[in-house]
Amino acid sequence: MFWRMLTEVVEVKTLVFTFLCNEDVHGSASKLRGFFADQFGGYTLIHHHLGRQRFLYKTPLVQYKVVKQKPLVIGINEGADILYKIHNEIDFLKIDDTEYQIIERKITMRFDQFGVVSNRLNYELITPWLALNGRNYQRYKKGKDWGSRKSLLENILTGNLISLSKALGYTVPDTVKAEFSAISEVQAKSKNVWMTGFTGRFSVNFNIPDLWGIGKSVSKGFGTVKRMQ
Repeated sequence: MFWRMLTEVVEVKTLVFTFLCNEDVHGSASKLRGFFADQFGGYTLIHHHLGRQRFLYKTPLVQYKVVKQKPLVIGINEGADILYKIHNEIDFLKIDDTEYQIIERKITMRFDQFGVVSNRLNYELITPWLALNGRNYQRYKKGKDWGSRKSLLENILTGNLISLSKALGYTVPDTVKAEFSAISEVQAKSKNVWMTGFTGRFSVNFNIPDLWGIGKSVSKGFGTVKRMQ
């Protein structure tokens, strides 16, 4: 595992792999993931499949995204190493039945801080955040007013960050406090099922690297976070 302690945060390695194609990409991040899985099936972290309908249940260290019709892939720690190894082997992208020619590709290696900080940082959800499971969906729908629903979502967001920290071996040293300044319901399709997702802006005393995903189905592009200046 690549990181070193920086007081209350850790340093993580992130590789951002972006593509400029001959036209805008209209397929989903899930289809982009499927293309990489077909091309690089020998790397378990690329697709999380163990064969015979078995899956690798751990935080995805390779995440696929289509943001404003532009495809990108990020790798975290070991995932960054794999993307760096294969990036020269990709000459085109095929999503659904459309083949996109790559005009330009770019990799950026970053060393990001992750973890609790003393001040609040502002973020925007640039792809739908899938916050709700079967149990908390019912709690959300039964909320008496928007204030109670907002409070529930803030608690879920905090839980997402704590769960992500545990998966990365980072012990959260202090209370995490998240607050939404704006949030909207959106419909998002995952595994051919329409779900309630959320976009919006929030602040939290936690350093989340740009373009990382939080919540459910992050390997398929959901819950992508971007720091606001």
